[in-house]
Amino acid sequence: MSKPIVAIVGRPNVGKSTLFNRIANKQMSIVDDLAGVTRDRIYLDAEWLGHEFTMIDTGGIDLDTGDQIMKSVRRQAELAIEEADVVLFIVDGKTGPTSMDEDVAGILRQSKKPILLVVNKVDSMQAEHQIYDFYSLACGDPIPVSAVNLLNIGDLLDEVIKRLPGEPPEEDHSDVIKVAVIGRPNVGKSSLVNSLLGVERVIVSDVPGTTRDAIDTHFSADGIDFLLIDTAGMRRRAKIELPVERYSIIRSLRAIDRADVVLMVIDAVDGVTEQDKKIAGYAHEAGRGVVIVVNKWDLVEKDSKSTLRFTETIRGELAFMQYAPIVFVSALTKQRVHRITELLKYVADQHSMRVGTSVLNQVIEDAVAINPPPAERGKRLKIFYTTQAQVRPPTFVFFVNESEIMHFSYLRFLENKLREAFGFEGTPLKLVVRGRRDEES
Repeated sequence: MSKPIVAIVGRPNVGKSTLFNRIANKQMSIVDDLAGVTRDRIYLDAEWLGHEFTMIDTGGIDLDTGDQIMKSVRRQAELAIEEADVVLFIVDGKTGPTSMDEDVAGILRQSKKPILLVVNKVDSMQAEHQIYDFYSLACGDPIPVSAVNLLNIGDLLDEVIKRLPGEPPEEDHSDVIKVAVIGRPNVGKSSLVNSLLGVERVIVSDVPGTTRDAIDTHFSADGIDFLLIDTAGMRRRAKIELPVERYSIIRSLRAIDRADVVLMVIDAVDGVTEQDKKIAGYAHEAGRGVVIVVNKWDLVEKDSKSTLRFTETIRGELAFMQYAPIVFVSALTKQRVHRITELLKYVADQHSMRVGTSVLNQVIEDAVAINPPPAERGKRLKIFYTTQAQVRPPTFVFFVNESEIMHFSYLRFLENKLREAFGFEGTPLKLVVRGRRDEES
């Protein structure tokens, strides 16, 4: 089930990113940063009062001077709000409404989306008189906040969750493997979908951004049922002057949230880019199974070690995703495309694997015997018991004497031992540490 999207929009220098970062530091459930995962992100998976949502920081709507002003602002605002469930329209309480604010407000009103007009830089309750002029924007009651001073942020989030859509019914596809096809535009996602399906189900084009909507397609291979989700490219949809690459990521985030396994498509000619790292990082943090597909392999000049060198490059650039199998294909010639469905089934099985408790604890005991935990502040970690709490992704809970002295490097050692013993190829693992104090609290 995809999370609701909350988009932050507004002109430059009104404090959008400051608000985004401040919310990230509130008492919310935030996806942890892991070594190797890019931290230059524009999204935040969050939970407030039991409601989960994804917040998108769209950055400043840059306005050029000249005849292209209205065209540029309209295009960017539309891209920012198109897939949002709730829009936070940020304005500057110290400067008052501007013509740029009015332009954005007009587009937001036409969108028919729930809008919260957030007046930032109201640094004290005595300064709330700054908000009244913003009624002229006709975007509802202004909400005064100070992102810098954390004033009224909780009240703002209360208003956000009031406007989130109700949870849709769970999709009943228990025996169907849901697959999201993700990647930058023009890496051949739609061509790959067509090769998998064997029919022209999806329009194929070399123009970045041709895929405008997520398209669900059912198909079967070797007796296995799949639901294939072809997503819009995670970049701008057409060649426009201003950089709006990060706005169109929203639709693909929804697809990842719905999937069991994702096909992370990389262009063999371009190699691994920064945008590829961001996309892969979200799939990893979302806990989805992953198959890395290197497409356009037919366009690469190869020798006997080309595959090995490219694999090493991918492992180096996507260091947090060592577990993902890699397949080199050509959607155009259908070279090795047949292997993808085999890998999807295999990774889906690994993603939903459950390990017996006795066998699990024996593996952990053996790992500890080989490499005892190092002492931390004069205390040595003791692992009393381990259990698998859930699948998709496989989640393991370690009951220890003190959770604070479990070093991340030792946790990674335990993860490696779990993978050596049980495989878990293609799926991230979630490891949870609980100490005696945690249980008491």
